Order: sequence, then structure tokens, then C-alpha cells
Amino acid sequence: MTISADAIERGATYLGIEVGSTRIKAALIDEFGTVVGSGTHAWASEYVDDNWTYSLDTLWTGIRSCYESLLSDVSKRWDARLTKVAGIGVSAMMHGYLAFDSDDQLLTPFRTWRNTYTEDASSFLSSRFGQNIPLRWSISHLLHAVLGGEEHVDRIASMTTLAGYVHWRLSGRKVLGIGDASGMFPIDSSTRDYDRTMLESFAGLDEVKGLGWSLRELLPEVLLAGEVGGELTAEGAALIDPTGTLEPGAVMAPPEGDAGTGMVATNSIEPRTGNVSAGTSAFAMVVLEAELSSPRKEIDLVTTPAGDPVAMIHTNNCTGDLDAWLRIFAEFAELTGSPMRAEDLYRELFTQGRHGDADAGGLLNYNYLSGEHQTGVASGRPLFVRGQQSRFTLQNFMRAQLYGAFGAMAAGMEVLLEEEKVRLDSMFAHGGIFRTQGVAQQVLADAINTPIAVGDSAGEGGSWGMAVLAAFTVRTAGGGGVQSLNEYLNSHVFAELELVSADPDPVGVEGYKEWRQHYRAGLPVERLAGEVLD
Repeated sequence: MTISADAIERGATYLGIEVGSTRIKAALIDEFGTVVGSGTHAWASEYVDDNWTYSLDTLWTGIRSCYESLLSDVSKRWDARLTKVAGIGVSAMMHGYLAFDSDDQLLTPFRTWRNTYTEDASSFLSSRFGQNIPLRWSISHLLHAVLGGEEHVDRIASMTTLAGYVHWRLSGRKVLGIGDASGMFPIDSSTRDYDRTMLESFAGLDEVKGLGWSLRELLPEVLLAGEVGGELTAEGAALIDPTGTLEPGAVMAPPEGDAGTGMVATNSIEPRTGNVSAGTSAFAMVVLEAELSSPRKEIDLVTTPAGDPVAMIHTNNCTGDLDAWLRIFAEFAELTGSPMRAEDLYRELFTQGRHGDADAGGLLNYNYLSGEHQTGVASGRPLFVRGQQSRFTLQNFMRAQLYGAFGAMAAGMEVLLEEEKVRLDSMFAHGGIFRTQGVAQQVLADAINTPIAVGDSAGEGGSWGMAVLAAFTVRTAGGGGVQSLNEYLNSHVFAELELVSADPDPVGVEGYKEWRQHYRAGLPVERLAGEVLD
């Protein structure tokens, strides 16, 4: 029996579950971070009553399906039966609004990060707190509901994020990792808890004084990486595995957001390091050495899973429109009688993009499936634009698609690096767009003029990072002698990981700058398209 198969049988593995925007993923790792099994389940948000949402019933169906997929993979790889794990961690898309009454009943359908109707609440809180409070943060959603006089607000007994909700149902504890908590309400880096001054400021609002609850009582308890977030209960085990095969008792790590697990998955939790996580949405995280000069609407202030301050550039759109275009190419391949695997199709078309002109031949692509606050577009519509003199080739088309995937992020990074002068030595990237070696990685390096490193875990993403956090929690709880998350990652997980780094190419940097000038100039067309099609 191999080492990994033995670890599976003994229950010496660690499970990470991440609920993403389009996929629920699971990763099972051994104590060295080696993936011994993975699972996935596709799902999608729904637009119901002017609200982007997901059904919680669909959530649990998806988690069970994902776990079944993991079990199948483990069985095929190792001929081993998974009945127990040492540790579990849950991650999910950050922010949004989940509010419950005193009977733990959901008061309103889940409101996701994708909703942008909280602008008035966000603007008011940003002014009152003297810190940028994004549209998607839970506190913006709460104040939006209060200001709108929604009937449920006086009955709220608790609030949480999607990761916090899943963790609560699995463990019985209403807690959050500090990284995910920092997307609900601002964190004080000195106390590593919710900012007390801002809590008091919120409590002083006339609109909330008569509601009969204290915001601090609604929010989950904040935990740091390595602190125990409870254990898997029998009821929780049955939610994951209704067959009753999965045993309860596993140590549970504090639930985290996808931003935190992205930092872990790329070993970028030290100052002057950062990471980019690219999926349906995208965000860049840069660990700060010092405070910013002033609040910036383009920059969110969050934390690492260990509680250190981070500047976050979040974009609502990244790969969704790109995926839609590639599905068209896949349909054409089917019609020709030569169907292609998705992995092969992406590799071939991405490679074509690599050979496009540095300015993408004058082609523009706006990948806005939803509004994009980084560029001031309230209601986006995907838009491909070319001029009469544009060089319309497949290579340039694909290069414009890749450029557009990072267009809004590059706008935010320009503010952070050029205006705020934040120092950044390297960025680590993960997400499916980076699986084709050297293509999207080089585009991003040129877009932000910074070296971009990609490792073997680039495609695994947050589920792997969450499994690593679960392993760290078990090791810390067991007295493993680990002093910090950073030490654990450097000495235990990433010590022998091979990274492939792409430096900015001067020609590509200049080409992207020229492309971005046209991109900025074309934004009024994108805004108008949204208005017309609405």
C-alpha cells in the first residue's frame, strides 16, 4: 500500500471544500499537501426578482455531488475507501448577505457579491467610516435593507457569509476566519477583530437604533488561522455524505473566503507579496507594509487568514465571457465532426493568443457579464468591438479576450502600484485560466508590469488552499510546534514546490498600455450598451 493510500485508510488526510461562483470543488490532501483526490460539481447563480442568488437547497445538493465525485476519484486512484478525515475546512465566494432569525430560518434569499444595488449604503458607510466599504460587503447589504425598510430587518438574529453558513451547519458553530470576516465588516489589525470604533459608529445611526439588536451580536465570532473552529458533527457528516459512511469528529478549520484560500494556495501572505485569483470574478491581493495614503474606492482593505492587512483589487468579471466564446468554438468543432476536449481547445486557442499583436490588433473586448465598479460601469453587457482598420485575426481575437479578462483588474492595480506606490516584489497566480502554461501568465505580467509566478497548485485553487488550512489547524491543535502560518507554508508545504515565473516583456508591457488606452476610451460605449439593452 502506498503512503497516500495508507493515509486515506487511517483518516490522516485533510478535506477542503470551496463553493465557487460556477463550481463547487473538493480537494483531499495528505500531510505534505499532495492532492490524493479531487471532486467537482457545476452550478450557477440565478437572477430572481432583480437579485443574483443561489438556492441553499441547490447548495447542499452540489456539496453532496462534489463529495461523491471526490470519493470516486479516490477510489480510482488508490483503491482505498475514505471513511474519515483528520481535518475539514470550508471556503466560499466572499461577501453578500445571509441573514437568519432566532429560529435559524433564512429571512431573505441569499444576496451574492454580484449584486450592485447597494451603492447608496456603500457610499454612506465609506464616508462615515473613513474607509472604502465595497458594494458587496455584508454591512453594505445590511444597511441597504435597513434604509429600504425591508420587513425582515428587525427580526435578524445572526448574519454570516456562505462559507460561514456551511461551516455552521457542519459544526454547529457560528464562526468565521478573519479573512472572510473582513468582507463582512472592517477589521482592526491591532486587535484582529471587528473594528470597535466603527461598530459604535454604526450603532449610532438613527436608522438602526430602534431595531432591537446590536450589530456585534449579529456577526460571527472571528478566528485566526490555526484556531479550532469546532468539529464535524454527525448531522454535518450526513449533510456531506447521506450514506453515513463519513465519520464525524474531524477538526474544523475556521471557514475562509476564496480570497484567503487563494493567498494560502499561492504562499503569498508576507508583505510585498501578492496573488491573483482568476475565475468568474477575479481579485488581486497585496499584503501591505504600511497604510495607504487615503481611502480609495478601487481598493478594499481585508486581511490574510492570519489577520495581516491586505489591499484587495476586486473585479466582478474575469473568465465568464471568455468561457462563453470558447463554447462557440467548441460547438463549431462539433459541427465539423472533430470535437475537442475542453482542455485541448483552451490550450490551442490560448496559444494562438500568445502570437497575436502586442496591442491585440486594435480589437477590444469588454467581458462585463455584470456591472464593474473598477471602471464605473453600473450595468455591464459583454461587448466585442473592432474598428475598420483593426487587424481582425484569430490570434488577435484571442489576445483581446485574454487582455479583456484582466482589463478591470489592471485599472485597479494601476491605482495601487502607480498612485499609492505600494511595493510588490512578485505576484502568484492561480485559477483555471493559468493552466495553459505561459499564456495568461505572461498577459498578466505585462498588464501589471510585475513578475507572475505559477505553481503546480494553480489549477487546484481555493479547495487545495482550504485543505492546507485544515491541515495547519490540526497540526497546531495537536501541538505540532508551528509558530505561524507563514512558517508552516514555507517549511512544510512549499519547501519543494517548483514555481514557473514570467517576467514582464517590454514589448508586451507597451502593447498592453496602448490597448488599455483604447479600452478606457471605449468605456462610454460599454456603458451605453448596458443602458440600451436594459
